[in-house]
Amino acid sequence: MADNIARVFADAIATDPTRPLLTWYDDATGERTELSGATLANWVAKTVNLLVDEVALAPGDTAAVLLPPHWQTAAVLLGCWSAKLTVVDAPGDVDVLFAAAGRAAEATEWSAGERYALPLDPFALPLRQVPAGFTDFVSSVRGHGDHFTAYPQGGPGDAELLARARARAAELCLTPGDRVLIDTDQHPDPVDWLLAPLTAGATLVACAHLDPSRLDSRAGAEKATRTVT
Repeated sequence: MADNIARVFADAIATDPTRPLLTWYDDATGERTELSGATLANWVAKTVNLLVDEVALAPGDTAAVLLPPHWQTAAVLLGCWSAKLTVVDAPGDVDVLFAAAGRAAEATEWSAGERYALPLDPFALPLRQVPAGFTDFVSSVRGHGDHFTAYPQGGPGDAELLARARARAAELCLTPGDRVLIDTDQHPDPVDWLLAPLTAGATLVACAHLDPSRLDSRAGAEKATRTVT
């Protein structure tokens, strides 16, 4: 059994990196973005390399992630965990902060060494206007390397997060090969919408602002074997 989040992610894509791993819907905007395991791994590697090479962070440093469920949020979180950072929830001093552009004002409650803003654009376009005091994440991360060798040991919070994720996967009856459609508005905790499926060896269809009238047709079109709403 994998002992850290980076290895859980690597195991999740090892069988077939080309298959869809994370499909993202937002029924408020009409967005649909599909990422293979290889594509998500590319984003994660670039994020880790940004944190390690550009921000010069080390295992045990702290990050704040003020982002809603989103495929880019998955890349940021997996990048932070792969870099062995501790992702904290309570406002305070952190080494790096990631925030949705619309939550820049909220970020004033945090003291951070580096601040990155994300537009959460469907096509991963950079921000047209970067909030004061922030750097555009998309523009910064694109220049970093596509590969990162995971640390042999997990980060300080990995054991607890993985225990929660495995327990949640068991509660949801997730098994290897499942394709899970999940309503992220009802289940915004990344343990639910991201880590539990990954620990179970499942792929996921994450839906924001889910239109109930589309649920059955979407589950059929995406070949979902589990629905979590």
